[in-house]
Amino acid sequence: MKSRRTKKVDTLTPHQLSLGSRLIGAGLTRREFLKSSATAAAGAALAGLTIVPASVFGANAPSERINVGSIGVGRMGLGDLKEALGFKQAQVVAVCDVDSNRVKHAQKLVEEKYSTQSSDGSYKGCATYKDFRELVARDDIDAVMVATPDQWHALPAIAAAKAGKDIFLQKPLTLTIKEGRVLSDTVRRYGRVFQVGSQQRSDSRFRQACELVHNGRIGKLHTVKVGFGIDPPTGPQPPMPIPENLDYEMWLGPAPWAAYTEKRVHPQNSYERPGWLRISDYGSGMITGWGSHHNDIAQWGMGTEFSGPAEIEAQAEYPKDGLWDVHGAFRIEYTYSNGVKVICADSRKNKQGIVFEGTEGWVYVRRGHIDAHPKSLLTSTIGPNEFHLYKSNNHKGNFLECIKSRAETAAPVEVGHRSCTVCLLGEIAMRLGRKLKWDPEREQFTNDAEADRMVSRAMRSPWHV
Repeated sequence: MKSRRTKKVDTLTPHQLSLGSRLIGAGLTRREFLKSSATAAAGAALAGLTIVPASVFGANAPSERINVGSIGVGRMGLGDLKEALGFKQAQVVAVCDVDSNRVKHAQKLVEEKYSTQSSDGSYKGCATYKDFRELVARDDIDAVMVATPDQWHALPAIAAAKAGKDIFLQKPLTLTIKEGRVLSDTVRRYGRVFQVGSQQRSDSRFRQACELVHNGRIGKLHTVKVGFGIDPPTGPQPPMPIPENLDYEMWLGPAPWAAYTEKRVHPQNSYERPGWLRISDYGSGMITGWGSHHNDIAQWGMGTEFSGPAEIEAQAEYPKDGLWDVHGAFRIEYTYSNGVKVICADSRKNKQGIVFEGTEGWVYVRRGHIDAHPKSLLTSTIGPNEFHLYKSNNHKGNFLECIKSRAETAAPVEVGHRSCTVCLLGEIAMRLGRKLKWDPEREQFTNDAEADRMVSRAMRSPWHV
């Protein structure tokens, strides 16, 4: 099977984006740095797309297709897979999951899709795997999509980067702050194209809201309010026999061992929302579920996507018993070094979405809706000489374009790491219930040794980063 092998092209130097504050300290202002980075990325994309013009090879010639492997084909992974099947420039050649029923279903979807489209004989079928390491070892796979439980985000993505694959990873980026730093550094070291599934960055409403803030339309920004829902708890769940179709040991992976029960993993007869999302061994609850989306936009609008807050205070309710043990009602107050405060809370306190409040007005955005005061802001035009954010109108399409051009994506790994870090800082503060001080440059707490230990978690042998 032919594969579109990508040439490594230097775009931005390793860590240039992640260490933007150091560049700023050398004389480049934050706004100049962000603007030049976005311009460079867009320019590289245009230049890269003309390296192999469609008029020469054909836009969808077999040698130009991007061979994709899908790791994790559950609720989110199946959605990502179906979306990938809609792109003619990509071709799914392998699927991987520890649930054999789900991997067989995914294989069937892929082969049924291509059996009606592949008239040139180039498609040889969709291989199935239980172990992601076997998939990423294939030389003919160019890119992987990873949509696994959160405890399984970092390891497959790191392995894929080391194997020379480009990566689309569902949010939140990682289970811990330490994992995020290792992943970001690895992706940069191996020169891989990376897109985190923060698809709101490819939504025109969110981009419009953030550009209004950047260009001073609401005056001086002082407060950002972020709101989203929470998960309910559940009672104790008795151990159950492990289904024959599930490799439960592999599903647990680096997480602590625990007896199987269906509400710990995922439903056996549907693709409904899985129980693992509400268990702290595998994730942090809605603070990283929805928080990774909305806090990402807050950072985008504030221009702090390569940094983070300086202080965090939080309160939260936690279940007293039962299997699902992540946070319930909560409120987090982040203070940034410039004095801007981000108030992140459950939707009983803050409405769903993001509100940017300034001295001369506000702008509110959520999925499918944008509002502002004064209303004239909604028709305000951002001029050609004003600040423009990275423009993408299709998140996975942007990822595929950047695989060809080797340009930075709309939601690159360091941005995903910083946005996830904001959420995890909030979760740590919720657990401890006291004010914490954070150094975003060194990625360390400066006033609390216990909090600093929570930046990482032990992994069950033999797994490690």
